[in-house]
Amino acid sequence: MNQSHVELIAALSGIVGEDKVKTDAESLSTYGKDWTKVHEPRPSVIVFPATIEQVQALVKHANAHGIALVPSGGRTGLSGGAVATNGEVVVAFDRMNKILDFDPTDRQVVCQPGVVTEQLQNFAEENGLFYPVDFASSGSSQLGGNVATNAGGIKVIKYGLTRDWVVGMKVVTGSGELLDLNKGLIKNATGYDLRHLFIGSEGTLGFVVELTMKLATLPKDPTVLVLAVDAMESAMHVLQTFQARLPLMAFEFFSEKALAHVIAEKGLQRPCETRGEFYALIEFENLNDEIVDEAMAAFEHCVEQGWALDGTLSQNSSQARDLWRLREDISETISRFTPYKNDISVKVSHVPAFLREVDEIVSRQHPDFEIIWFGHIGDGNVHLNILKPDALDKATFFAQCFKVSHDIFDCVQRYGGSVSAEHGVGLLKKPYLSYSRSEAEIAYMKALKKVFDPNGIMNPGKIFD
Repeated sequence: MNQSHVELIAALSGIVGEDKVKTDAESLSTYGKDWTKVHEPRPSVIVFPATIEQVQALVKHANAHGIALVPSGGRTGLSGGAVATNGEVVVAFDRMNKILDFDPTDRQVVCQPGVVTEQLQNFAEENGLFYPVDFASSGSSQLGGNVATNAGGIKVIKYGLTRDWVVGMKVVTGSGELLDLNKGLIKNATGYDLRHLFIGSEGTLGFVVELTMKLATLPKDPTVLVLAVDAMESAMHVLQTFQARLPLMAFEFFSEKALAHVIAEKGLQRPCETRGEFYALIEFENLNDEIVDEAMAAFEHCVEQGWALDGTLSQNSSQARDLWRLREDISETISRFTPYKNDISVKVSHVPAFLREVDEIVSRQHPDFEIIWFGHIGDGNVHLNILKPDALDKATFFAQCFKVSHDIFDCVQRYGGSVSAEHGVGLLKKPYLSYSRSEAEIAYMKALKKVFDPNGIMNPGKIFD
């Protein structure tokens, strides 16, 4: 049975401390939402646990009284996975933000879930190592949230997803039980690896309360090359050419429309004189002169073949950062247009045809909508952003975008792709889950949810009902 609001606050205060329970309007709004702007946040209480024991106590209390819990990390999600819309208690992990242990031999760091991604990146660099999972929100996103959505980012082509860097984790299940999974082992062939069920589960099976992350060798002199191309097919030829000649750390793309917005907003310089329909951003380690020579030879070959129109190569780390800003500043730049975002993926070879079809779908139905493309073309993950016209109110705009989404996801399904490549399902992609998952898969997912969260209190309504 549900507690009264007064009783609930008293009980939560007894677990985490009276000053760590917030009910003021500003806190409810701040901690009840993520970066999405579709659903209004309506949580009842925000709590800030500091220990695993407190998280367990919160979950057990929620089970006993039928209280729904929503996890909150850096609140940078883009699918509504951390939005509390129905009077839930939000469990914010901001206080669980410490790096607990580091072993240079194992190259492993034990972290609390509230550690910010950039905090781990800086810690690794201070110790001569590298945490390679990186994206525009690394300065505010938290590791617990990264794991909950299996975040990808800009270096997946070489380093993989968050999943590939989690070697151990502790989780509090929906019944309040603490599981200690894998314990930092590299090899562990002892049955089901439950760790991978919780990675990408968006807090619907349990809460991540501790993580053991492995680190990599620090890359030497990352060098960036930006090429202007006349079509996405040309970008595919560029990718094949460079992959055949040197190991790549990243292969990103963005459209001329995206570049124009960033230049106008941020005052950055164009990467090259010749304009293309798209731009490819390539990053590689500058290990020696032969590597740079090979990169320039690949560039010259692409120009000779007509695949690349022009390009520029960074000469130092400062120039490399500026070139990356052309890609990384896009999301922030277009945010003032209240964009409707779609994070989708297909096989790399299908990207050009897929982009053309989606462009035609949106333009045919809404010729006044501006489409901004960018993403991780090296792994087939593209970000579709539709900008809201000034004359259109937000509710009408999103309603029209939701309607066109069905046609977009029909296209995704035809190409055997994913309706959510790296942002999770949450609330926004929930209606479209069946475009990427079969009925049998969804049934098994619901069965797993029932096993780990028998009373349905963990982030209810996310991924599926």
